[in-house]
This record gives sequence, structure tokens and C-alpha cells, in this order.
Amino acid sequence: MSDILAAEAAAAAETTRRANIAGIGWMLASGVLFVFVTGIVRYIGTDLPAPVAAFMRYAMGLAILSPVLVRLVTYRPSPRALILYGVRGLVHGMGVILWFFAMARIPVAEVTAIGYTSPIFITLGAALFFKERLHARRIFAVLAGFAGAMLVIRPGFSEVSSGQLAQLAAAPLFAASYLIAKSLTRSESPAVIVGVLTITSTLALAPFAIANWQTPSLHDTMWLALTAVFATTGHYTLTRAFKAAPLTVTQPVTFLQLLWATLLGMLAFGEPFDPWVIAGGGVIVASVTYIAHREAAAGRRQRGR
Repeated sequence: MSDILAAEAAAAAETTRRANIAGIGWMLASGVLFVFVTGIVRYIGTDLPAPVAAFMRYAMGLAILSPVLVRLVTYRPSPRALILYGVRGLVHGMGVILWFFAMARIPVAEVTAIGYTSPIFITLGAALFFKERLHARRIFAVLAGFAGAMLVIRPGFSEVSSGQLAQLAAAPLFAASYLIAKSLTRSESPAVIVGVLTITSTLALAPFAIANWQTPSLHDTMWLALTAVFATTGHYTLTRAFKAAPLTVTQPVTFLQLLWATLLGMLAFGEPFDPWVIAGGGVIVASVTYIAHREAAAGRRQRGR
């Protein structure tokens, strides 16, 4: 009997190990894809106004997802879901505009490092809107994350740029988008949530793009089309990573994205190596990983009741 139990335990451990390896692999892939996205947007730079570039990226994403979006023709959301979808599209669209603005003005590594603060805002938002408890250890992790962001920005030691402020403002907007999605998952399917986000974000971006319209060149259009492909694929691989393994396994892997972004900035755009960005990014990732660990532990305790 003991041999059978030992064999079952070994088989379960092996299944978990393989799932974790798969999750790490998917997360590595998503990191590479998102670095490609940031590199392309950085390359386009200020050739196009941020709202126009953001709109083009999502409009092309609509074309890529059109086979999936066709299924939404007969979809009839509830009034509550319709409001949440609309708010999420607007919030997410504003975050994308700020992200495109930041990418054209500050180094790739800085954008990536400051973007890591989004899960910290998610933790705060969950406490405010979902009444989730903020224990002392989570508060410490949040404060550590903000300290890491300050290491990147270094107010008082260097001039705080408009690009840094834009990326810092984008983080809570993306966090709000995630929290709305979390609320929607109670009644809506993940595929519908992702599909509707693409539609609502495109619609939300359209007025801003029209107000700042500048016809993109064929060169910029081709690069933005490639951005849409990489971003759409990156969201898919990220979803696969989340499905395959716990956040406590996949979250630390995201730090490699900062290293790749730093190398990309140095090699492709001649951006100087900034150890403060690496240090600050490391602190932020450590705090986010700790938050994910605490969430996983709390979930296990709740299931054990």
C-alpha cells in the first residue's frame, strides 16, 4: 500500500514539475514577444502621435482576431457587464495611449521597470473594491514595490520626465482594467472578455486618434501590424503560462524581460546601461512575487477549509 502511495506521490510531483517547466517556458516566450513590441514602438518613436499609433495597433488586432470575434455577433451581455466592458475599454485605452507616449520618450528598460508596478496597484485596488484584506506583510510588499519605482525614477536626483510620469500613470489604469476583468470573470467567459476588450479599446481610442490624426506611412503601418501580431501572440502565451503554473513560479521569470529590454535598448538604440533601473526593477519584481506568493498561500488555506 505504501509503495502505491509513494508511486502516486512521485507521479503527482512529476506532473507538477512538468507543468511548472511549461509555465516558465510560456512566460519566457511572452517576455521575448513583449520586448519585441516595446522595441518596435520605441523604433517608431514620435513619428506618429501616441493616440494614432495605439489606435492602429488595436485596429490591426481586430483584424487578427476577426475569426474569433465573429462568434460575438450573437452575444448579448447583461446591462452590468455592458457597463463594465465600456469602462474597461476606456480605462485600458487611456493606459495604452500613455504607454505609447512613454515608449517614445524614455529608455525601453525604464518603461519595462515602471510597468512592473501594475500588480501593486492591483493589490491596492482589490483591497478597496473587493474588500480583500491587506495584511501587514502585503502592505510591506506594496511599499517595497513603490520604493523600487522610486529607484527607477529617482525624483530629486534626476529630472523626472514626462515619459516616466506617463508610464507611472498608465500602471494604475492597467491595474483597473485587470480588476474589472476579474469582476467580469464571475459571469463571462475569458474568450469573450478578451475579444470584447479588443473591440472596446479600439472604439475608445478612435476619437483620440481622429483628433490627433496623422496618416501613417507604409513603413510605420507595417511595423505597427507586426506589433499587433507580437502583442496578440504575447497575450496568448501569457495566458498559457498562467494556466500551466502558479504565479509564484512564473512571476520571477518576468525579471528577465527587464534584462532583455536593457540589452535591446543598449544594442538597438544606444541607450546607456542604468544600474538603478535594474536595481529598482528587481525590488519591484521581488515585491510582486511576494504578493503572488501570499495570494497563493491564502488560496490554499481557503480551499483547505
